[in-house]
Amino acid sequence: MDTGTVRKPGTGNEEFPAEKFQILDERIKEYKGKTGATIRVMSKAQEIFGYLPREVMFRIADGLGIPPVKVYGIATFYSYFSTMPPARHKIISCQGTACYVSGGRQMLEKLERILGIRRGETTPDREFSIHPVRCIGTCALAPVIKIDSEIYSRVSIGKIKKILARYSKKYEEKN
Repeated sequence: MDTGTVRKPGTGNEEFPAEKFQILDERIKEYKGKTGATIRVMSKAQEIFGYLPREVMFRIADGLGIPPVKVYGIATFYSYFSTMPPARHKIISCQGTACYVSGGRQMLEKLERILGIRRGETTPDREFSIHPVRCIGTCALAPVIKIDSEIYSRVSIGKIKKILARYSKKYEEKN
C-alpha cells in the first residue's frame, strides 16, 4: 500500500463525511482487543463507506494499533472486500461452459473494450463495473450478462451497446 502523504483521515469531505468516520471510530472502539477485530471492523467500514478507501484503511490500522499493510493485505486477499468504489451498475458476465462456448468470452472482451476497463474494475465515472463469474445458472439462455438485477439472455456482441444504452446515454447509437 502506498504510504505517501495522506490528508488527515476522517477530517471529512463530500465523499467521506466526518460523520461516517465517527461511526467507524465507534466500531473500532467496540471491537478493539477482541478476536477477529480487524476483519470485523473492516466489514463494518465497508458497510459504512461502500468500499475500503485508502484513508479508511489507515484509520482502521491506526485505531486498532496495527500496521496499515496488514489491513491492506486482508482487503486484497478476501474477495468480500473492495478497495475500489462501487459502480452504479454492476455487470456480471457469465463465463460458465454454456455461455463460454456461446460467445461469453468474446462478449466479456467487448464489454472491456467498450467501457475501457478490465474485469474487476470500475469505470472512472463509476457508472459500470465488470465481474466475470463461473456460472449464474441460466445455461439455456446462454450467453448471459446480468446488469444489477436484470438478466439479458442470448446476448450477441452487436447487442452490447444497445443494452448499455439502457443505463447510460453515453452508449446510445447515433443515427
